[in-house]
Amino acid sequence: GAGIVTWLERRLLGRFHNRIGPNRWGPFGLFQPLADLVKLVTKEDLIPAGADRITFTLVPIAMMVPLILMTAVIPFSKNTTLANLNVGVLFFLAVSSGTTLAIFMAGWSSNNRYAMFGAARAVAVLISYEVPVVLSLLGVVMVSGTMALGGIVESQKVVFFLVQPLALFIFLSGVSAELNRTPFDVAEAESELIAGYHTEYSGVKFALIQAAEFGGVLVASGLVATLFMGGWIGPFADYLGWLWFLLKTMAVVFLFIWVRATYPRLRIDQIMAFSWKFLLPLSLINLLAVALEVFFFRDSVGVLTTADLWLMAAINIPVALISIWLLGNLIRE
Repeated sequence: GAGIVTWLERRLLGRFHNRIGPNRWGPFGLFQPLADLVKLVTKEDLIPAGADRITFTLVPIAMMVPLILMTAVIPFSKNTTLANLNVGVLFFLAVSSGTTLAIFMAGWSSNNRYAMFGAARAVAVLISYEVPVVLSLLGVVMVSGTMALGGIVESQKVVFFLVQPLALFIFLSGVSAELNRTPFDVAEAESELIAGYHTEYSGVKFALIQAAEFGGVLVASGLVATLFMGGWIGPFADYLGWLWFLLKTMAVVFLFIWVRATYPRLRIDQIMAFSWKFLLPLSLINLLAVALEVFFFRDSVGVLTTADLWLMAAINIPVALISIWLLGNLIRE
């Protein structure tokens, strides 16, 4: 999956930037990820002389484990998931925070100032953006009435990106920052920090860290498709649910790549201000609006009908547009 995302990203960035992209290895450059893997596997695996060898070696594993655990709770189709947890949303939030520890381990164990600066930036961004991300998911849980990802999909009689557009905007922005995606990639700013927290990594270790980063995009896209786009729901979902889920996931991956190709990197102070001065107030507005709607619209057994969801969409779309415009003008400086 990570290899497919790397190929797709490089091809699409080439198109966006009026370049060709990888086109030498295989048809349309499809074998380029395999060539990159062979190159990285055959490179010398170096460890700096002053590094903490055990911690330094554990970092690629610590980066990959949360990714694999998060994949386990995502439903690819109806009744098709590795672990159908009734606290799937909580599990995702808990496990994803493990990446913060892995990045700090990489910066601290490398005995390199550039790596340490990159790790400090990454930890600050991850902690800051975790708050609005959690608040945005509270609205999804309130509307669906469950924290099980499969239950959230089944509750989307109207897809949640219409019912909660503000939550989708906050979640996408927060996840982009947590994944170190452009324009939030200050932890790896090559013009300032060489490669950030993984400056000293080479060979297989570097390959695993990159696989975790690109695989994270795929997992996050699958989660967005599950929480806001109806997951496997579509025509002939009993037979083609996996296809609808895959198409929605790839649409979100395309969005991540599109944003990377469009926006320049922000400064660290701008990134922190965007979280605390913009996304956090937006998440509180969304939480208040959804809480009031659920309280007044749900029936005696606590269920929201399709008509209720459409009414919420009619209210929340203008609320999202007005809130983004108003706060955007207030913090423009």
